[in-house]
Amino acid sequence: GGRRGRRLSAGTPEAPEPLVLALCQTAGCFGDPTGALGELDAQARRARRAGADLLVLPELFLSGYNLGPERARALAEPLDGRSMVAARRIAADAGIALCFGFAEAVDGAVANSAVLVGADGAVALVQRKVHLFGALDRAMFSVRGDGFGCVDHRGVRIGMAICYDIEFPESARLLALQGADLLLVPTALMEPYDAVPRHVVPARAYENQAYVAYANHCGAEEGLGYIGRSCIAGPDGDVIAAAGTGPELLLATIDPRRLQQARARDTFFADRRPALYGALARSGSGTGRSDDAGA
Repeated sequence: GGRRGRRLSAGTPEAPEPLVLALCQTAGCFGDPTGALGELDAQARRARRAGADLLVLPELFLSGYNLGPERARALAEPLDGRSMVAARRIAADAGIALCFGFAEAVDGAVANSAVLVGADGAVALVQRKVHLFGALDRAMFSVRGDGFGCVDHRGVRIGMAICYDIEFPESARLLALQGADLLLVPTALMEPYDAVPRHVVPARAYENQAYVAYANHCGAEEGLGYIGRSCIAGPDGDVIAAAGTGPELLLATIDPRRLQQARARDTFFADRRPALYGALARSGSGTGRSDDAGA
């Protein structure tokens, strides 16, 4: 069987119109949500002037990433909090969809979350980080996501993963099985992990026949340096836009026809043999390692 979910195929008579995506690599405004909202407004308007329909920004863009547990709790807001209300207004005023990370207050605890806000200012999708990265994440976030979701946006099916999530092939595959055409990945990537934008992101795009937009910080936050290297990879594994190590705005076209061509050429999903893959869902199978080790 082929993919579940709404899929474009070679037999589709007319693909939806392309979507222009902008990706903002930035040092952000560490510990300053008001400053971050000002930058969000400026970058949203800049991206819209450049013709973009959707702007993607890094992990925990509204607060900064290297917060520590006390600041993470202090800066966390619920989904209907002041900063999110302001961000939704920015999206509607600029007429552009926005995806960015924020510290989400959840019943007295904190989640590392990302949101997709439509150009009408409505929240379209919220994703909580599923895989927490080492002691740094676990000190700040006690709430983890319990799955991955997709939403249709202007004829393109969009899913989200946050930073470390994309380094697990299962995350992208779960989204692909829901029919994802585009994976948005807000991230906060530091040394020595440059293999992720160089190798992992293009591989995730190729093996899942989807676009992957990987939006990183640049600069440093209290001694934690980010490598930049944001990128956008196409469904054939080609990197179609890539940033250096400083602030940058990338633009790329998400073209449903390119998705059709990749999926017609290589029938990965029709050729899968899921009955053989059961061990993938059994914790620690064959390795002695637990999925939740150290959690």
